[in-house]
Amino acid sequence: MNVRSQIAMTFHLDKCIGCHTCSIACKNIWTDRKGTEYMWWNNVETKPGTGYPALWEDQEKFKGGWEKNKGKLRLKSTGKARIVANIFHNPSQPSMDDYYEPWTYDYQNLFNAPEGDDQPTAKPISMVTGEYIDIESGPNWDDDLSGTPAYAKNDPNLSTLTEQQRQQLSAIEQMVFFYFPRICNHCLNPACVASCPSGALYKRGEDGIVLVDQKRCRAWRSCIAACPYKKVFYNWSTGKSEKCILCYPRIETGQAPACFHSCVGRIRYLGVLLYDADRIEEIARLSDEGLIEGHRSMILDPNDDKVIAGARANGIQESVIKAAQESPVYQFVKVWKLALPPHIEFRTLPMLFYVPPMSPVMAAQKDGKLKSVTDEFFHDIEESRVPLEFLANLFGAGQTEPVLYALKKQKAVRWYRRAVTVGDITMETAKKMLAAADCSVEEAEAIYKLTSLCTVDDRFVIPPSHREEALEALQDPMVRKQEAGFGFVSGPHRGL
Repeated sequence: MNVRSQIAMTFHLDKCIGCHTCSIACKNIWTDRKGTEYMWWNNVETKPGTGYPALWEDQEKFKGGWEKNKGKLRLKSTGKARIVANIFHNPSQPSMDDYYEPWTYDYQNLFNAPEGDDQPTAKPISMVTGEYIDIESGPNWDDDLSGTPAYAKNDPNLSTLTEQQRQQLSAIEQMVFFYFPRICNHCLNPACVASCPSGALYKRGEDGIVLVDQKRCRAWRSCIAACPYKKVFYNWSTGKSEKCILCYPRIETGQAPACFHSCVGRIRYLGVLLYDADRIEEIARLSDEGLIEGHRSMILDPNDDKVIAGARANGIQESVIKAAQESPVYQFVKVWKLALPPHIEFRTLPMLFYVPPMSPVMAAQKDGKLKSVTDEFFHDIEESRVPLEFLANLFGAGQTEPVLYALKKQKAVRWYRRAVTVGDITMETAKKMLAAADCSVEEAEAIYKLTSLCTVDDRFVIPPSHREEALEALQDPMVRKQEAGFGFVSGPHRGL
């Protein structure tokens, strides 16, 4: 057992309000430089929808992630035999049309317009060419429009749905969508790191954050094609790759990342997970049916004496072990099994997990009591407006069981709390629902507290940063703020 520590995240989608505050916070801090105009390290998509870049989930087109070939793992986009032919051009890389052409406005026409009868306008100007453009797409072009066939029909996750289920999603009385915020997953088996011919991408040993060494980067752009989540970007001005760095300068000072800190819905949780690094390849080679449980099985119990001993033997500090024991992510992922990884079939083993969203409750008030439309406890989940198959394609590698389990437990907790606070559901009924959802009263109270009554310290359990064991020294952030990559100025090496 090779015990390692990893900073991991949970996003509670049932709480996301789609305000995009996280995206703006990230944009203002990290991608306000020349060459980064089109980059959104954090973006919020509407599902069903095509996302950003468009159709990023379609690996037949972009060939991201890993695949099994004769029992072994290999990158879909590149390999030893294929790297030379594609070293100067990768046919699977997204183009600007897949992202969007960034623009600004000619404000002089607005501010300096002469007095007249017509309202002056500011024309859009390309931030790449400086010429006037007709805006055709953007980073969130289908925001709140995923109930319309124009965008929803192109979502790759709809591929396994029946025609009836597809029509259900866009029917006026049944129309539904939810928000899907995304950042780099800082995976355990990152395809971007494996694909780089220069070795510029690396995973920090102390916390698992994936970074790009700007000195080593030679703009091969293999990482962009290899990342199935398309969270590595190319800076056309510097000729270097860039990506989300999980605001590691903030984490090293005990602060949450900017997108986490600014989240209005308080959907984001951050903590430490201990995992068995010896099992990475074994888990990544599992069949789609076994990936969810296999991924969970890698995560180790931080209260187990053998795990603690293994962590100490690997040089993991006591403060990090303590942070892992208090991690909210561990509770959501391992204990309660509410949070699931996005598209684990890409086999990168992401360390960002999502609590799947609930659909509207199918019930009615009668004689002052909340009455379900049927006698089945979970009918509105099994026949929800968002088909289970769609959520399973997004969070369960096509398997509905783990998604159904998470949704049933969420609903049971919701009804239990309604029995406690409102009283229009009997406690007997609520406890029966908890039992059917594999949840105890004590667990329901813990889930309720961490979901609804959580403080900043509950949501963000950030381990102390032991810079004496770091892979690189942090330079002055104010000096490096306007530089590409911020602080990635030397190759990874031990010591300060």
